[in-house]
Amino acid sequence: MKFGICTTVERSAAVKAAGWDFVEECVQTFLQGETPDNEWKGMERLAKSALPVPAANMLVPGSIRITGPQADLEKLRAYMTCVISRAAKTGTTMLVFGSAGARNIPDGFDRNKAREQILAFDRMSAEIASKHGVTMVAEHLNKGESNIVNTVAEAMEYVRAVNHPNFQCLVDSYHFWLENEPLENLRAAMPWIRHVHLADKDGRVAPGESKKSDYRPVFKVLKDAKYNGLISVEAPPFTNFEADGARVLEFIKKQWQEA
Repeated sequence: MKFGICTTVERSAAVKAAGWDFVEECVQTFLQGETPDNEWKGMERLAKSALPVPAANMLVPGSIRITGPQADLEKLRAYMTCVISRAAKTGTTMLVFGSAGARNIPDGFDRNKAREQILAFDRMSAEIASKHGVTMVAEHLNKGESNIVNTVAEAMEYVRAVNHPNFQCLVDSYHFWLENEPLENLRAAMPWIRHVHLADKDGRVAPGESKKSDYRPVFKVLKDAKYNGLISVEAPPFTNFEADGARVLEFIKKQWQEA
């Protein structure tokens, strides 16, 4: 089991000092699929990192539409080819597909058509990812952030439809709890769960910081399925790694042990 934090490689030394195993970066600032090769600085930034970067989130910018009349699969193909090839170079083998801005259905657009557009994007991306040893995971986002793919169960509809080893599923505790999703949905998805995001439901703070969230029920499902992959804390207010990092990691490990 490896525990990491969603942040920049520039903060990796503090993250490592607090006992964490990796950094999860942002595709938009780390892999930069719209940046020409001669301007991309990802490898230089990685060389200075104290920790590896096995995962990255925020896969597709909102300016490149996946759904709606402006969606362009060939433009998406070029973008994903660049991102995935760079991910292979940096050792970033897990790409998180949430990307609400890109996948949200425009007002008045047919929902079934949007679903087919997302599936076309997923299938295309999975094929590219398979050539580079990269896995893309579907991220469910709560209804306050996205108008499609709001639960693990809905994410699994896409995973099953695509049916490709390089397109799997993620569980995010924050979105899972906000949507009041039953643990049974997570149990059913466990054969396809390849990545985990953690944040408290109250305030989206780091685990344990709100003093209200109990991760043990979720962790028990993961443990029962012998999950042994990456677990990342994705909590925007969590920035003081030197002061808080060790405490948060201790809380997570204790909850895991007790689950």
